[in-house]
Amino acid sequence: MNEYLSVVSQTKTPRLPLEGSIDLTYRCNNNCRHCWLRIAPTSAEQKDELSAEEIKSIVDRARKMGCRSWHISGGEPMLRDDFAEIFDYITSRSASYSINTNGTLITPEIARLLRRKGSKMVALYGATTVVHDHVTRSPGSFQAAMRGLQHLKEAGAGFTVQLIPMKDNYHQFPQMVELAKSLSPYWRVGAAWLYLSACGSHQKNAEIASQRLLPCQVIELDKPDVSYEEQHTYDPCRSTSSDDRLFAGCIESRRNFHIDAYGQMTFCSFIKDPALRYDLKKGSFQEAWDRFIPALAEKVRGGEEFQDNCGSCPSRLDCRWCPVYAYLEQGRYGAKIDYLCQVARESRAFKEYWKNSHRRYYRIAGIGIKVESDLPITDATFDPKFRQFQTDPPSPDEDTITIRHHFVIPDLSGRDLGQEIYRKPPWAVYRKGHSWIYLGISPTAGDDKLHRVATFSEDHSRGRIYNDREDIFLKGGLHSLTLFPTDQILLSRVLAEREACFLHSAGMILDGKGLLFVGHSEAGKSTTVKMMMDRAEILCDDRNIVRKWPEGFKVHGSWSHGEVPLVSAASAPLSAILFLKKSEKNRITPITKRLEIIQRLMACIIKPVVTADWWQKMITLMEEIAKDVPCYEMEFDKSGGIVPEIEGLLESRPDGSAVGR
Repeated sequence: MNEYLSVVSQTKTPRLPLEGSIDLTYRCNNNCRHCWLRIAPTSAEQKDELSAEEIKSIVDRARKMGCRSWHISGGEPMLRDDFAEIFDYITSRSASYSINTNGTLITPEIARLLRRKGSKMVALYGATTVVHDHVTRSPGSFQAAMRGLQHLKEAGAGFTVQLIPMKDNYHQFPQMVELAKSLSPYWRVGAAWLYLSACGSHQKNAEIASQRLLPCQVIELDKPDVSYEEQHTYDPCRSTSSDDRLFAGCIESRRNFHIDAYGQMTFCSFIKDPALRYDLKKGSFQEAWDRFIPALAEKVRGGEEFQDNCGSCPSRLDCRWCPVYAYLEQGRYGAKIDYLCQVARESRAFKEYWKNSHRRYYRIAGIGIKVESDLPITDATFDPKFRQFQTDPPSPDEDTITIRHHFVIPDLSGRDLGQEIYRKPPWAVYRKGHSWIYLGISPTAGDDKLHRVATFSEDHSRGRIYNDREDIFLKGGLHSLTLFPTDQILLSRVLAEREACFLHSAGMILDGKGLLFVGHSEAGKSTTVKMMMDRAEILCDDRNIVRKWPEGFKVHGSWSHGEVPLVSAASAPLSAILFLKKSEKNRITPITKRLEIIQRLMACIIKPVVTADWWQKMITLMEEIAKDVPCYEMEFDKSGGIVPEIEGLLESRPDGSAVGR
C-alpha cells in the first residue's frame, strides 16, 4: 500500500543505491509450471551461490553507500540451511524489507523470526490441493503451505497472500481470493502475465507460454491505474531515449539494484544477459554502482528493429513491453512481443471504459473536482443536487483537485504516521512530511477500528480515500463527493489555499449582484430564501463560498443546502453581507466597525479539522472582506416586509453611491 499512502510527487533524489534486491538461491522445492527461474534443489549451481559471509559483506558495503531497504527472494530462499542467519543479518541492518516465499518451509522458529516488521508475501497457486499441487508439481505442497501460514499466524507475523494466476488455476481464481481472505486481511495478485525462462530453454518457454492468460484476463487482474499514469507522464519503463538507448532512462532514474544468487549485480532483476551483470566476487560494490551500471546506458541500443516496431508504436504508453522482456522472449532487446501487443490493445480499451465509468468532474467556486472510484460511478451514485455542479473534463491548465475512492482500509499497523496534529472523534489527523493523513476513529473508548482513512497532498489538491464499505457507495444517492459526513472538511482546506472560505449563510443573486445572509442554525437563512426565491436566483440556503478574485470578492453557491433544496453553481460579485437577526422590526443597519465585522464573520466560518496555519489564512481573509465588502445587520420578521429593504439596499450605499458598483 505504500503507493497509496503517499500522494506527494516524488522529487529527484541523488543517485544513491537506496534499495537492494537479492535472490538467495534459484533452487526450489516446488517445480511450478510457470516459473522462469527455478532450478532443482540439488543442482550443482549450489556450490556457486554466495556464502552467508559474502552476503553480509555485500549488505555492509551497500549500507555504507545508502541502502536501507532489501527485497529477499529466490527460488525458495528458505531452502538454504543458513537462511535464518542471512535473514537476521539483512533485516537487522535495514529500515524495511520484503520477502517472497512459497511458505512450505516455514517452521515455528522461522515464523517467530518473521515477526520482525516487514512485508512477507506467501505465494498461493490454487484454492485446493489438486490445483495447487498440479501447478507446483510437488505433492503435499498445498498442505505444507497452509501449515506454514498457520505458523505465521500463531507467531503473530502478519503476511500478504500473493495469488499467482495462470491458465491451469484461473478457473478457480475467485475461490483463491476467498481462501486468501480467510488466511490474511491482505492479499494481492502476483504477475498477471508470465515471463519466459531465464535459461532460454525452448521446452520451458513453450510450457510457460501455454500457461499465459488471455490478454483480456491479464487486464481484468491487473487493471491500469489511469489516474496514476496521467499524473506520472514519464515512466522510464515505458519510455525510451530518442537515440534508441533502451536502458538510458531506466538507469538514470533508478535508485535500486539487484544481486543474483551468484553475486552478479545489475540494475534490474530481469536482466539475465551476462554482459550486463557485474561479478561482485571479483570487484567492489562501489565500482558496480558508480561505474559499471551507468556505463550500461550506452551499451544497449534498439536499432532498426526497435525503431520500426515498439519505438514508433502509438500504443507504447499502454504497453508493458520492456527490453528485458524482449531479451527473455526473443533473445534481442529491440524485439516486439506479439502477446504484449494484444495486452496493450486491451489496456487502451480498458482505459477508455474506465474514464467514462469510474470518473466524474465537478466545479465549485472556480475549483474543479475530479472524482474517481475503484467502483463504477453511475448517474445515481451521487445525489441529484450535484448535477448543477457537474462539468466536462477540464483543460490541463485549469485549477483541479483529485479525489480517488478505494474500498479497503489499508494496514497501518507499525507505520509511522508522522506528527499527530488533531484528535477528536470522528477524526485524528497526522502530518508526515508533505502529506496529511486523516483517520476516521470511533468515539467509543477502546474501539480501534478505522472506518475511513484518507491521505492528502500538502495543499489537499490530491487525495486517496479508503472506505470500509462498498454497499453505501453502490446504494447511491450520496450527499458527499468525499463520502465524509460533509465535503466541507476537505473543501474548507482547499478554499483556504485560494483566499476563500465557507460561511454559514444563504446566498442569492439579485439583479446580477451577490448577496450573503449570514447566521447560524435558526437564524432565518431558509426563511429569507423563501421570501426572495421568486425575485432572486438562489445559490444555497445554508452554506456558501466567498472567494477573493483579482476583480474583487465573489459569492459562489454550494451543494450543502438546508431546508430549501435549491442549489446553484452560479456566482456573482459580492455586493453586501447581511448578518441576520430575528426581530419584530424590518430594517437594515450598516455595520461600520471593522473589528465587529471580523468577529461576526469568524463566528460563522465553516471549519475543517482546524490547525494554526488554517486559522491564520482565515484571519487575513476576514480582514480583507471586512475592508472591501459592505456589511449590515438585517432585522426581520416573517411578514416579508424586509424584501423591499433588501431590494432598496442594492440601489444605493449609505453614502449615496450604488452598491456593488
